[in-house]
Amino acid sequence: MEAKVDGKSLLFGNEKLLRERQVELGNFVEKAQGLAAEAKTPMYFAVDNELAAIIAVADPIKDDSVAAIKRLQDNGVRVVMLTGDNRATAQAVAEKVGIKEFFAEVLPEEKSKKVQELQMEGEIVGMTGDGINDAPALAIANVGFAIGTGTDVAIESADITLMRGSLHGLADAIAVSKATLRNIKQNLFGAFIYNVAGIPFAAGVLYPFLGMLLSPVIAGAAMAFSSLTVVSNANRLRFFKAKKH
Repeated sequence: MEAKVDGKSLLFGNEKLLRERQVELGNFVEKAQGLAAEAKTPMYFAVDNELAAIIAVADPIKDDSVAAIKRLQDNGVRVVMLTGDNRATAQAVAEKVGIKEFFAEVLPEEKSKKVQELQMEGEIVGMTGDGINDAPALAIANVGFAIGTGTDVAIESADITLMRGSLHGLADAIAVSKATLRNIKQNLFGAFIYNVAGIPFAAGVLYPFLGMLLSPVIAGAAMAFSSLTVVSNANRLRFFKAKKH
């Protein structure tokens, strides 16, 4: 950010910006690096091209984030962090939450490119975000998960909106999706077995040997039982609860 107030030139941004404007940082860089190592984002403030202050901000890690990320990893999900923060801050946060892969100093327009790069590696990418800057990446991901407490733009761009602000909601959504797909496969298998077993009987395959024909009443009852089985199995999802490790 750059502004002029009462005839003074004000400059506020990261180290790269101030070096481009040839502002002397001196030994304040070491101080800023120390703040970054504490998972804080240092920003420089200069007045008339002279450094006046370092302001550090931190987005506190939610209490359950570490457990939620470990839960995702235990379920075979490759967790990658994308952030606009500097590398030192990103590394400090990644170490605290147990993330091994991260991309730091990523500009808003670069987030979607990183998603594309992962997709080109053959990965199925689920992008989770809550900000305006996340919207393009949420839209281009295979599945976009928006945090319900985030911006409207992020929610509109995503495929799924997590009603809670916790990453456990992401793990729950994946678990419910897997359970639903498993249920569909079970129902298709059940319906297939019913038809494979029932159609020959209905066609009279036993009649030449045993003189038996399938009664329409029994056939109708069997068909109804087949539908009841499928519906009852699908109804089990109402009681599904994701396991939290």
